[in-house]
Amino acid sequence: MRSSRLLQALLLVSLLLAGIWLGGHPSLLPGFVRGVLVDDSVAGSSDARLVDEALDIMEKHYYRPVDRKALVDEGLKASVKSLDDRFSAYFDPKTFHHFEEASSGGFEGVGMTVEANKRGVEVQQTFPGSPARRAGLKAGDIIVAADGKSLKGKPTDAATALIKGKAGTTVLLRVRRADDVRELRVRRERVEVSPVVSKIVRQGAVPTGHVRLASFTRGSGDDVDAAVRRVLDKGAEAVVLDLRANGGGYLDEAVRISSLFIPEGTIVSTKRGSGEEKVYEATGRSIPRDVPVVVLVDRDSASASEIVAGAIQDRDRGKVVGTRTFGKGVFQQIEELSNGGALDITVGEYFTPSGRNLGGGGPKRGAGIAPDVRARDVRKTPKRDEALDKAVSTISSGAS
Repeated sequence: MRSSRLLQALLLVSLLLAGIWLGGHPSLLPGFVRGVLVDDSVAGSSDARLVDEALDIMEKHYYRPVDRKALVDEGLKASVKSLDDRFSAYFDPKTFHHFEEASSGGFEGVGMTVEANKRGVEVQQTFPGSPARRAGLKAGDIIVAADGKSLKGKPTDAATALIKGKAGTTVLLRVRRADDVRELRVRRERVEVSPVVSKIVRQGAVPTGHVRLASFTRGSGDDVDAAVRRVLDKGAEAVVLDLRANGGGYLDEAVRISSLFIPEGTIVSTKRGSGEEKVYEATGRSIPRDVPVVVLVDRDSASASEIVAGAIQDRDRGKVVGTRTFGKGVFQQIEELSNGGALDITVGEYFTPSGRNLGGGGPKRGAGIAPDVRARDVRKTPKRDEALDKAVSTISSGAS
């Protein structure tokens, strides 16, 4: 009796394993069986087989050895590029590691911030004592290539990931300054950067706390909260939140920072391609509403920066000073892949509390946020910040 049951169990296991194996090799099944058990009309399985088939052919018949992983990486990059979406990218495992480091506020690289430029990326600032500053890089320089790889047309995250790298290694940067093009070899180092810098500006009628945020990295909401409360404790009676050249980052951090000034209600709403809609409400712990607030922006304030500025403007919590913002109306989501890489792809649109979408439809650049008060910093006067001066005077004129 026992031997009969054991035989039956072994037979069931054998049939199960055979079924699984044949399911992965449907071409070996008889046609009538394959038609019943395997649905070749299922796009996912059919497409996967087609890709495997093509890779097998290249690996087996190409006239020289091929790196299958490299083929897959290049194929994924090309697939994302075909979306015609400047904000979406494929990160190979190495690039994704650098991206994760930068998102945490500390990274191994050359120590600078950049923004998108049609020829590559433009240097916004170099950090004191950083390899970038020692190499002579300056604000306004355009980096067109890193280690021979063109940065033209690459999303900023993907471009900066090519510049970053392990401390002790070097990167060859091709730099354009006006009509001059040169190459600089820069040694990477471990760079620890606080995304928040604060001070008290004592000019005009109201002592004002100037809090500048470089990017919406993990934990930046708590950092801004601490900086704002610190300047208020030291005697500031108003706050300028400086988001110039801040290309954005994590949406949750934008909600957290907006909630520092807006006590309740809607901060932003999102709509995904799947149709899912979500409303993000203020999280509480705001500063007193009678503290005047100005958000300082420029053309390179984008994404999370526009979410914060849009919420404060729509909710009538403060003035937006500067120039028109970038005009990005979509948001991305990181999806990690089994190879250690990741897809950073556009998954939906966001809307300010009044229902505005700041983009131009999908990933197209839109109108952005029009400032309540126009102001622009003049690069020819590096010792003076005309836009900050205007932000402070806007607070003072409102208090008089």
